[in-house]
Amino acid sequence: MPERPVLALPDPVLQRRAVPTGAPDTALAADLVDTMRVSPGCVGLAAPQIGVSRRAFCVDVSGHPKGRVSHGLVVLFDPELVSAEGAEVKREGCMSVPDLTANVRRALRVVVRGTRPDGDEQVVEAEGFEARAFQHELDHLDGLLILDRVASLRDDVFRRRTYQPRRD
Repeated sequence: MPERPVLALPDPVLQRRAVPTGAPDTALAADLVDTMRVSPGCVGLAAPQIGVSRRAFCVDVSGHPKGRVSHGLVVLFDPELVSAEGAEVKREGCMSVPDLTANVRRALRVVVRGTRPDGDEQVVEAEGFEARAFQHELDHLDGLLILDRVASLRDDVFRRRTYQPRRD
């Protein structure tokens, strides 16, 4: 399947609650994974980010330096947060808010349940960076972005740093 363009603010699809899928959609799953894979630094992608207002996402932190613990590629339909423990504030970026990063409070450990593309239920117990990624994607399904999670727009939102090669 081809990758799709990723929507950015102020697109209204990003700011509304996605509807349940009811059943897995393998074409949507493939589009999510393909789009995530071609997007540098991306560790997760939710269906609303590619213009589909349905409750589905993919996460894979295994290739990221912060992804010390990983379940590999996880694609879930109609996911739900079963439990969350602990909390910490860390910096996050988002493909749909491309020019900014933000300090966001997230749980340290989560349990998420949903339906895999093959129709079987999957329960994932995640921690650390992977737990943060799951929560980030769940937020997208509820129409929330990192800017909605900051304590202070003035103190907790930053311009994204871009790599500038040295010129000697």
